[in-house]
Amino acid sequence: MIRRYLLSGAALLLLFAGLISLQFQAEARRDERPRFVVDAQWPKPLPNNWLLGQVAGVAVDRHDRIWIVQRQSTLTPDERGSDPAPGDPVRSDCCNRAPAVMVFDREGRLLKAWGGAADPGFLTTRCTPAMGCEWPTNEHGIYVDHLDYVYIAGNGGANHQVLKFTNDGSFVYQIGKSGLTGGSNDTNGGPGGRPLLGQPADMEVDPLTNELYIADGYQNKRVIVVDAATGLYRRHWGAYGNVPIDADPGPYDPNAALATQFRNPVHCVRIADDGLVYVCDRVNNRYQVFQKNGQFVREAFLARETLGNGSMWDIDLSPDHAQRHLYNADGENNKVWVFNRATDQVIDSFGRNGRYAGQFHWVHNLAVDSRGNIYTAEVDTGKRAQKFERTDRSSRGRGHDRGHGRGHDRDDRDDDHRGHNR
Repeated sequence: MIRRYLLSGAALLLLFAGLISLQFQAEARRDERPRFVVDAQWPKPLPNNWLLGQVAGVAVDRHDRIWIVQRQSTLTPDERGSDPAPGDPVRSDCCNRAPAVMVFDREGRLLKAWGGAADPGFLTTRCTPAMGCEWPTNEHGIYVDHLDYVYIAGNGGANHQVLKFTNDGSFVYQIGKSGLTGGSNDTNGGPGGRPLLGQPADMEVDPLTNELYIADGYQNKRVIVVDAATGLYRRHWGAYGNVPIDADPGPYDPNAALATQFRNPVHCVRIADDGLVYVCDRVNNRYQVFQKNGQFVREAFLARETLGNGSMWDIDLSPDHAQRHLYNADGENNKVWVFNRATDQVIDSFGRNGRYAGQFHWVHNLAVDSRGNIYTAEVDTGKRAQKFERTDRSSRGRGHDRGHGRGHDRDDRDDDHRGHNR
C-alpha cells in the first residue's frame, strides 16, 4: 500500500513537472514573438507642398537611412491641385508632386530627394535615353547596396529595366531595355551585352561577391544574377531551381498540384547572412529558398487559400545574428506576417485592411533597420510609408556591412546632414 502511494505520488510529480515544462515552452514561444508599435508621426511633414503617390519600394541602407521610391504619376488631379498636368489649370492650393526617390532618417526627417519627372531637369540632363538611362513609367522596388549605390526597377507595360545610380542620383548603368524583352532565359541580348529583363520587381546585392540578384518579375519567371559592377550575366533559375518556362500556368488554384514554375510576379529576392536566398512567389502564396548557385533547399506556404494578388509580397529579416525572424508583407490580406526562420512557421502577424495608422491598404514592401524597426510601403490608394518601432529591443547585435536593413554600420548619425501595376 505504501509502495502504491509512493508510485502514485511520483507519477503526479512527473505529470506536474510535465505541465510546468509545457507552460515554460508556451511562455518561451510567446516571448519569441517580436513586438511592434506604429509611429504615427513618421515620416515628418514634407516640404514644398509635396504629396506622396504610390510608394512602390522601401529600403534601409547601411547608415540606417530609409529610402523610398514613389510613383509621382499616380497622384490624381485633385491630389496634385497646385501642380497640374501640362495644359490644365491650377485647381487648388495643394499639392505638388515630389521627386521619386526620397531619403529619411529614423525620426522621419527628409534628408534629400531626387529623380523622376518631378525633379526639375533630372530627365533632361541626368537620366536620358542618349545616356542609356530610361526612367521607368511605373517605378517598382528600390535597393541600396554596401557601397551606397542605389538600384531602381520598373514594371510598367514597357518597363524591362533596372537602373543603377550613385547615392546622389548620378546615373551609372542600366540592365535591360525599355520596350524589349527576351524571355526568361535571355542572358546577353540587351545593350552592352547585359541581359534583357521582363518587368523586374526587386533586387539585392550580395556584398560578399558583389553580385546583383534580380526578381524578374512581372513578365519573366526567374531570378537572375549579374555582376553588380558591370551588369553582366552570371546565372539564373526558376522555381525549384528549374530552367524557367514562360508558358502561362493559368490562374492559381489552392486545390491544384504545386506549381513547378513561378507565377507572375516573382516579387522579391532576399539574401540571408547564412547564404540562403529567399524568393517571393507571390500568387503561389509561397517563398522558396535556394543556395546562391540556384540549388533548391525548401519552400514555405502562407495563407494558401488566398486568391487575388497572393500573400507573399516582400521579405526582410530581423537584424539579430541568427536572423531568427522573417517578415512578410502581404498586400492581399494586408498584414505583416512574422515567421520563425528556422522552422518556416508563422508565429505572429500585425495589421489589417484599413486607413488608420498601423493598418494597411496594399502593403507592398517592407524593410528593417539595425534596431529591428520595420518600415512599410503601400501602393494602390494606400500611398504612404509607415514605421513600426520594435519595442522589445531583443533584435540588436548585428553590425555587418550590408544594405536594405540586413546588417548596418553602427553609425547612428544622420550622414546626409552632411491604377498601375502592383
